[in-house]
Amino acid sequence: MRLAVELVAGVGVGGAIGWGLDWWLGTKPIFFLLFLGLGIAGGMTNVFRSARRMNAAVSERQRTERTAGDSPSSRDEV
Repeated sequence: MRLAVELVAGVGVGGAIGWGLDWWLGTKPIFFLLFLGLGIAGGMTNVFRSARRMNAAVSERQRTERTAGDSPSSRDEV
């Protein structure tokens, strides 16, 4: 859910900024398309960055659980 929100937020903010600049300056699609593209790129970058952090956190948690399972007390019980 977090990844979807990050992507939609980037696209929405970029599109809104571009639309506002086009309205203010009287140009039609130029700034909207430019900032929409930047919003898509920024949103995708945030999604990849967040996914990488989540993956690293899961990997660290799994590594910690595996290491905890190799403790001397657990070997003595077997």
